[in-house]
Amino acid sequence: MPSEKLYRELRSLDRKIHLLLSENKRLRDELTQSQSENRILQSRVESQKANLDSVQNQMKMSKMVDNMIVGEEDSAKLKRQIDGYIKELDKCIAHLAE
Repeated sequence: MPSEKLYRELRSLDRKIHLLLSENKRLRDELTQSQSENRILQSRVESQKANLDSVQNQMKMSKMVDNMIVGEEDSAKLKRQIDGYIKELDKCIAHLAE
């Protein structure tokens, strides 16, 4: 009798060990899969950050270009100012050459 009881307990423990080993393997596989998925997602995040930086730089450049665009009237005024500066520089050069 004690031998049968011991045998049943041993079988019960053996079953529990197999269940635990099986659960352990399943959890390890799940962990490996989750780690792989995590690496993929981190790569995507880095890629999205790079894309975001690129878009932000493009937006900054676009704003700078928009701010640089001047109308015809402003362009003519700017041209007159530059011509005036050139004439003043020519006078200075001529004066220094004497």
